[in-house]
Amino acid sequence: MRIDLHTHSHVSDGTEPPAGVVASAKAAGLDVLALTDHDQTAGWAEAACAAGEVGMGLVPGIEISCKTAEGISVHLLGYLHDPTHPGLLEEINKARDARVHRARRMVALLSEDYPVDWDLVSRHAVPGATIGRPHIADALVTAGVVSTRSEAFASVLTARSRYYVSHYAVDPVAAVKLVRDAGGVPVFAHPVASERGRVVGPETFEAMIGAGLLGVEVDHRDNPAAGRDYLRRLAAERGLIVTGSSDYHGTGKPNRLGENTTSPEMLARILEAGTGSAPVNMPAL
Repeated sequence: MRIDLHTHSHVSDGTEPPAGVVASAKAAGLDVLALTDHDQTAGWAEAACAAGEVGMGLVPGIEISCKTAEGISVHLLGYLHDPTHPGLLEEINKARDARVHRARRMVALLSEDYPVDWDLVSRHAVPGATIGRPHIADALVTAGVVSTRSEAFASVLTARSRYYVSHYAVDPVAAVKLVRDAGGVPVFAHPVASERGRVVGPETFEAMIGAGLLGVEVDHRDNPAAGRDYLRRLAAERGLIVTGSSDYHGTGKPNRLGENTTSPEMLARILEAGTGSAPVNMPAL
């Protein structure tokens, strides 16, 4: 059984609609996928309908933007939470609003040097999607500034660029507690992806585990080999769920569906722990 628990649709920064992600997953030979848009659950209903039509198991999820007191970015995957939980919903909405404010400021800075403006950026997002750096990157491609979204992130949009603007994000320990309160299963996304920027130390891991963290995403292309070994040891010592996934964004990133997968045994632990919402069309594990 092939299980991919980290994918994005155009509801956040993927390039395919939720139903398209499901169709692509089916074509890639997957049996189960999770839709985990950034700070959004608006794609759940469409993905669930598509999953039922093509016979695909679906785990409703989210990827929550977090930040430590030291300013280190952390992404937290949440599975099977209640999407109407007031506390979690409040934080998600704050993060989403902050992303838009940040995007507007970055576009204003970029427009001083490049032929991009808010109208051009908006054309690269579907109605209701949260505009962020990926959409700015796509606008830069359209304007001929860079050739690909990846090139934009490696140059003009890097955190070291003068055009970069930080934004509000919930503390990861608080986010873990909120996901648990909402009946969800919190899993630390690509925890040692050092190529993306600074990563947290053992103290943050311990604080998140103490708050109720249930899993770590080990097999992810951005986790280096030594980091994966560390995560496996940590998971074994602390009884954490171990996941693997693609972090698929359609054509927005080179990540391919099913390039890393999660075992049925680990998925079964997620399904047992999640009580806030229900999986869709789940096969026997």
